[in-house]
Amino acid sequence: MNKNILVIDDDEKLNALLKEYLARFGLSVQSVTQPEDGLEMLEKNLPDIIILDLMLPGMDGFEVCKRIRKVHDVPILMLTARGEVTDRIVGLELGADDYLPKPFEPRELAARIQSILRRVKERGKSDRVKFGDLLIDLDKQVVMLAGEKIELTTMEFEVLALFARNPGKVMTRDRIMERTHDMDWEAFNRTVDVLVSRLRQKLKDDPKNPRFFRTIWGKGYKFIGDEVDED
Repeated sequence: MNKNILVIDDDEKLNALLKEYLARFGLSVQSVTQPEDGLEMLEKNLPDIIILDLMLPGMDGFEVCKRIRKVHDVPILMLTARGEVTDRIVGLELGADDYLPKPFEPRELAARIQSILRRVKERGKSDRVKFGDLLIDLDKQVVMLAGEKIELTTMEFEVLALFARNPGKVMTRDRIMERTHDMDWEAFNRTVDVLVSRLRQKLKDDPKNPRFFRTIWGKGYKFIGDEVDED
């Protein structure tokens, strides 16, 4: 079954190239050049992944990403001609799952897309784990806190799942990057800190009095949640 991709990019030539090239990998591409059109299309038919350009007319990719994340957890891969590290950090903070600087090889983009879709589909060996009032369904990618569903991006869930599978173990930034190697970290460790910070916010975890994530200074992080059996 073909996967549907929505490309939001004002470069019409690139859009046409991607539609033709990605079809070889069983990926069906719809494209728009205006961000408002992309947001409107999302309400009619949610794609499997969004390719989002940073430099757009009228509304930049950061704002588009922010609006999408308010209502959808669909994977987002951001494109930019600038390729600056600060742009990548901001993109992650807003919920992007990956980042690719222009110009890029179409084959690399296809590999990134397939990698993200694989992460969404494959969710580990065990199904559900529970730590106090935090329930993580590793198969369905669902997180519940005190009975309330917590919306996470694909990358946020990937990192949380890694911690949940390794409770009580110190996870260095290097190890986190290795175990989530599909992401293009570019050896910039702050991306790990950004993701942990976002998880803390969403799980209402106070760094000064943590329930789930403890900072191990000079090393990384430890997941300290106490695993319990489900009722």
